[in-house]
Amino acid sequence: MTLLSIRDLTVHHGQLRAVDRLSLRVGEGEVLAVIGANGAGKSSLLRAVAGLTPPSSGSIHLRDRDITRLPAHERVCAGVALVPEGRRLFRSLTVQDNLLTGTYRKRPGPWTLARVYELFPWMADRRRQNAAQLSGGEQQAVAIGRALLSNPDLLLLDELSLGLAPVVVRRIYEVLPGIVSGGTAALIVEQDVAQAMRVAGRVHCLLEGRSVLEGRPQDLNAARVEHAYFGIGEERH
Repeated sequence: MTLLSIRDLTVHHGQLRAVDRLSLRVGEGEVLAVIGANGAGKSSLLRAVAGLTPPSSGSIHLRDRDITRLPAHERVCAGVALVPEGRRLFRSLTVQDNLLTGTYRKRPGPWTLARVYELFPWMADRRRQNAAQLSGGEQQAVAIGRALLSNPDLLLLDELSLGLAPVVVRRIYEVLPGIVSGGTAALIVEQDVAQAMRVAGRVHCLLEGRSVLEGRPQDLNAARVEHAYFGIGEERH
């Protein structure tokens, strides 16, 4: 069943058209990765879904509900949670206090502090440390845990790998199956194409705000992805 449906979405930043008549869908419990070069419109797409950037036109539906004009805080209540680019933790707060900010609009569901600590075992022992004392990868894990504590149906992950070493990125992504196995779908924005292809059930490649390639990773060879990513012989959908 379709959880998220985006139809003909256009998003502007001033005069710049960041997302151009984009349509895509995310199924219940699915992992969909949106890849593309810097400036392709990936983060603008996530911000529109999260309610942080109003679209110029088009629609966003969560199941049968039109959330296109719903404020961001009400989208959290509806089941959408964003892990933003750059983590955006409160550096002066402890790990646990940062996590608990995710419960402000908490919905009924399986995610609790105890379960987050099971997902990231190191957090329980360091829950009283300030977030400023954590590494980049540890901060990313806290940002994921914070989002999960709202018990979302749809988890939006914006550039998880940004600024992190490849081994750290792999460790972060290793928790994704444990998240989606409980029914939470994930929409991932990622510049690391190889990582996105490893974890996603389907992939969209954006170029100048448009989807130029879509399919299952196993059906997309490296040449097609490279051509779409860089706009060489564009394959438009």
